[in-house]
Amino acid sequence: MAVFIEEFAVAEAGSGPYSLTSGPDGALWFTMVHGGSIGRLGPGGEPSTHQLDPECGPTIIVVGTDGALWFTEYRAHRIGRIALDGEVTEFALPTTRCGPFGIAAGPDGALWFTLNQANAIGRIGMDGAVTLHALPTDSAAPVGIAAGHDGALWFVEIGAGQIGRITTDGRTTEFPLPDRTSRPHAITPDSTGALWFTEWATNRVGSIMLDGEITVHELPTAGSEPHGISLGRDGSVWAALETGALVRVSTRPGA
Repeated sequence: MAVFIEEFAVAEAGSGPYSLTSGPDGALWFTMVHGGSIGRLGPGGEPSTHQLDPECGPTIIVVGTDGALWFTEYRAHRIGRIALDGEVTEFALPTTRCGPFGIAAGPDGALWFTLNQANAIGRIGMDGAVTLHALPTDSAAPVGIAAGHDGALWFVEIGAGQIGRITTDGRTTEFPLPDRTSRPHAITPDSTGALWFTEWATNRVGSIMLDGEITVHELPTAGSEPHGISLGRDGSVWAALETGALVRVSTRPGA
């Protein structure tokens, strides 16, 4: 099968994109954590940049239920919102040095995010009202978060070696991994209802069922350091490896 690759220059070297998402306007929107800005690549490949505080550290960006893009500012300890016309609104969090990292649209219409340094999960409504939920485990250091098919938010605790689940009314359950030193980093749901996660400090990806049953899978290349993870259009789960490769995990028999 032929593969055609195009590259689009969107930033200076050393200040490039960190995370990206498809916007409702058909463009790709992305964060530039080192440049302190939000970028947009239009459907025709035309780039534009929306400058923020250069030191704010925009990290993860997602589409909200209001059709705007929402993102975390890890260094500035804020949640940001950028409308399709480029108008930016920033919301200060009610605690300092909290390190917001992952963010996901919840089934309640709000955005839910992890507070890596404050050991909590946050919720921000469309009106900017913020609620924080402290985690039961000290120094859990939550990172990735995703909406599950069960109406709850699922997240990974890189410091505690656990998978967490929080309902929209704030009830939290934690599931210890078989290897508590595995440093889980990212999480995503598949099409069957299970959630898949990476174990950054090991050579594994894992899955957790809605009842908490956990299965881990060794990857073929030693020392691969799996990082990000996402469901592909082919129905398989794809993980990004820091060794410079992508790995495909089929979730369908015969795929």
